[in-house]
Amino acid sequence: MLTDPLEQILLLAGLFLLLAAAGFLFGRFGGDDDAAGSAPAPLNSEYLKGLNFLLNDQNDQALEHFIRLVRVDDQTIETHFALGSLFRRRGEVDRAIRVHQNIIARPDLAGEQRDQALYALARDYLHAGLLDRAENLFAKLADGSSYRIESLQRLCKIYEQEHEWKNAVIAARQLEAAKQPDIAPRLSNYYCELAQQALDAGDLAQARESVRLSQAKRQRLTRGAILRGEIALEDGDKALARKLFGRVLAQDGAYLIELLPRLQRLYQDDIQGLDAALEAIASERSAARLEIARAALQWPDIRSPFIDSCVVEMIERDEVLSGFVDTQAIVNEADPARRGMAIERVREALSKLAATSPRYRCGQCGFSSRQLLWQCPGCRTWESLRPIENVRFDTLLDPDGNVNY
Repeated sequence: MLTDPLEQILLLAGLFLLLAAAGFLFGRFGGDDDAAGSAPAPLNSEYLKGLNFLLNDQNDQALEHFIRLVRVDDQTIETHFALGSLFRRRGEVDRAIRVHQNIIARPDLAGEQRDQALYALARDYLHAGLLDRAENLFAKLADGSSYRIESLQRLCKIYEQEHEWKNAVIAARQLEAAKQPDIAPRLSNYYCELAQQALDAGDLAQARESVRLSQAKRQRLTRGAILRGEIALEDGDKALARKLFGRVLAQDGAYLIELLPRLQRLYQDDIQGLDAALEAIASERSAARLEIARAALQWPDIRSPFIDSCVVEMIERDEVLSGFVDTQAIVNEADPARRGMAIERVREALSKLAATSPRYRCGQCGFSSRQLLWQCPGCRTWESLRPIENVRFDTLLDPDGNVNY
């Protein structure tokens, strides 16, 4: 049964249109030729049966009855489309499919109406999760029909779900050629996905080419710069990797949480080199020391004197942590070993908290994740997940004000 009053009104309106159309056709074509000009013949018992379903609020039975009864022609086809769309919105996709298949089955259907029915049926399949069937119909419609643009857009979404990035590139390039807005960032991300696949497979040449295509005459994404740095790192070009990673951090220091492990790989066992690089980053922006400290909590195995100093400074500036961690005692500890052990204990406790907290959050829908996902699983927006800059430390304390670790 229908529960939404608006849907009830729409449904009844659609059905009465069907009755009106059927009555008109029956009156016009169903009588004797000699009876021209006389009153239309009354509706037969089958129509009255359908109307009885309506009057008794048996809407589902009425729909099934009229779908079987009313023939599809120029007078009723738009009503059939409306009913199919209503079925889809209600989640009754199987019935929507039947309606649209019933339209397509008519051999004398006009070309535009057939395309409309195929597009509606493809949307039914997509709604039902039958991606292969939807893909086949959208691909057919993308080849010259009036639904070309809409079909290409939906093909892109299907290929995103299936991670078929080569096909996604083909569809997106057609949309780009058609001057569709906002397609360039999506296409760049498709190329980045191909670059990541090639990088994972060890094909550095293909990865490099895909990144180049992602940036060719398009917006230069943060993701592309990170990928180029990873490729350079894998290729042994440390100078280029430093340059590219530095460029990312200069534009957005919040990504240090993602780049700190790569910087460690870049400098390997050269702790002094790592510290020098981090100090250079911190000298450019006042907020960089806090970003280094937050990143260090997510990667507790990455240790250096400069990182430890950033963690101590973060504790001093945090209202919660400064109330129960004596940073001055740590700083003034003369024994380097004892000072290091104290900092390690604090970092261990804070890292446990950080390990239970999300690292990234989508700015569009609020989806949160421990991993950096370039496409949000919640709203499917590209590059909307951002590193969370503020970490709440108050949950680290038990009711007595002790550290929970």
